[in-house]
Amino acid sequence: MKPTAPLQHNYHHGDLYQSLLLTATEMIAEGGTESLSMRKLADRVGVSRTAPYHHFKDKNALLCAIAEQGFERVETLLQEVRTSASSAPLATTFTQYVHTYIALAYQHREQYDLMFGREIWRNGTPTNSLLERSRQHFKSWLSWIEQLCQQNVIQTGDSVLRTAQVYWATLHGLCRLLNDGIYTEQSQLEEMANTAVNMMLKHQTAV
Repeated sequence: MKPTAPLQHNYHHGDLYQSLLLTATEMIAEGGTESLSMRKLADRVGVSRTAPYHHFKDKNALLCAIAEQGFERVETLLQEVRTSASSAPLATTFTQYVHTYIALAYQHREQYDLMFGREIWRNGTPTNSLLERSRQHFKSWLSWIEQLCQQNVIQTGDSVLRTAQVYWATLHGLCRLLNDGIYTEQSQLEEMANTAVNMMLKHQTAV
């Protein structure tokens, strides 16, 4: 019997784009970025081998698109938190944000690695849209930290920018400890996150 050819799906334009991103992320989770190629991706999705190139110039552009969606996700989280801050104490809101961010980073750890790892930022070439998206998210974070400083919620011994950078680094350090398997017990990481937050908050205790 002849080998069965890959099933050819009839995708709408947007559906195929999302399917390529999701499938590529799955392939990275299974074997790392080195296991991913445009040809293998097309075969896995069940489309012609030229179809992915209608959406992504090359593998680098594909990886950047996956990272970009990750920044969209954390930007949405930050905006939701800032919107809901009026109904809860800011210290509580900040604590909940830290825990939710760490959970998201772990849930989407392959994507998180692309968002902040060397695969794109050192070994690859970030696309203009990824650069814009990542910079915009840090600006949103900086704006929120500035608000928290102005309202005397968090500690700041230097400029708002340096405070935002150090707290940003602390948050990502916790994510890396979990994602890299150094701290595999969720309870330990939650305690570490609470300790970090309490160090950031100004004479308050995280709830």
